[in-house]
Amino acid sequence: MKFMGYARSDGKTGVRNHVVIIPSVFCANRTAERIASRVDGLTVLRHPVGCSQVGYDGELTARTLIAMGTHPNVAAVIVLGLGCERFKPDELFEGVKKSGKPVAKFVIQEDGGTAATIEKAVKTAKEFVARANAIKRVECELSELMIALKCGGTDATSGLAANPAVGAMSDRLVGEGGSSIFSELNELLGTEDLLAKRAVNAEIARKIYNAVYYTEEVLRSSCDDRFPKRNHLISPGNFDGGVSSIVEKALGGVHKSGYAPITDVLEYAMPPKPGQKGLFLMNYESHDGEVTTGMVGCGAQIVAFTTGRGNPCGLPLAPVIKVTGNAATYEKMKGDIDFSAAGIISDGVPIKDMGDTFFDFVLRVANGELTAAEKMGGDELFCIARRHGAPHSVIEERRKYCEAPA
Repeated sequence: MKFMGYARSDGKTGVRNHVVIIPSVFCANRTAERIASRVDGLTVLRHPVGCSQVGYDGELTARTLIAMGTHPNVAAVIVLGLGCERFKPDELFEGVKKSGKPVAKFVIQEDGGTAATIEKAVKTAKEFVARANAIKRVECELSELMIALKCGGTDATSGLAANPAVGAMSDRLVGEGGSSIFSELNELLGTEDLLAKRAVNAEIARKIYNAVYYTEEVLRSSCDDRFPKRNHLISPGNFDGGVSSIVEKALGGVHKSGYAPITDVLEYAMPPKPGQKGLFLMNYESHDGEVTTGMVGCGAQIVAFTTGRGNPCGLPLAPVIKVTGNAATYEKMKGDIDFSAAGIISDGVPIKDMGDTFFDFVLRVANGELTAAEKMGGDELFCIARRHGAPHSVIEERRKYCEAPA
């Protein structure tokens, strides 16, 4: 099977054709927005980081912004820096340049201040947009497609209908040679044995155990007995929607990964090895925006996002397809939800059949059909992960518990 996408010079394939302006630091956000306001077709990746970060926290910012600039859905990039930030605009520029796509750099402190920088960047951005608009879709192999699998605003129908339908779609995509990626390890606690049994080999099974146990330690170290009501692992909306505990959420959430073998465990915003295809697990805990951004950073061109309560959020670079298993939510929020899997519950539609129908919808989006979040201009899910004092040493301490099954 094939789809109509955008072939990039680095061999990647996009389903969208964005020209983006990426600030290297939050100090340049407003200037980036003023530039974009004068250029139709220029997308801003606004973020709150880029300075006063140390260690792994700073590394997450660097690798994520570079991953956004080299993403297959991006045709060209404007890098905008202030000039004194810790994440230097030169590093972002050079990282994007390696992809071979058009990239330009402007630095406010070096280019004459805000007004002068805006004028220079606007001129270049208009040229980039004109060049991008001339790029046409071409026939692409389905093996070049990667779908991120995510759930947010969960209710009881998510684990019964929406997640299984997405899992069936994922199995079909992987079976056709494509790839999927899932994450949210804080919402998969207790399913590590189930996941490890699906690993392609013992090494990947160990990586799955390590990732889950590491997440447990991150969560444990973050809890604070002084603020007990802040230590819940699932949101009040999940409780209200009929999910009684993290166990129920995990056993429902794991269904969105289907039943395909797990090829590898990827780190945040790090792509698979060259030539690797299949189902991937990304090593990170949840926050809808951080996890979605990380999976897109790993290379996912589309996001399949299940929501029982209703979630309208979108992402600047990748189309986010909203799927619900709740018929009432679909009726109330038709302007925000793209696909209803409620028929699994109400009409007994087989999960595989619903997955096939959703697979066809995913291909339509890959071919250019806009999602509800794209039509509404949603960009809330772009959110770079943070990590403060994470207990990296715990991996070695817990490794003795991570032996894969024979």
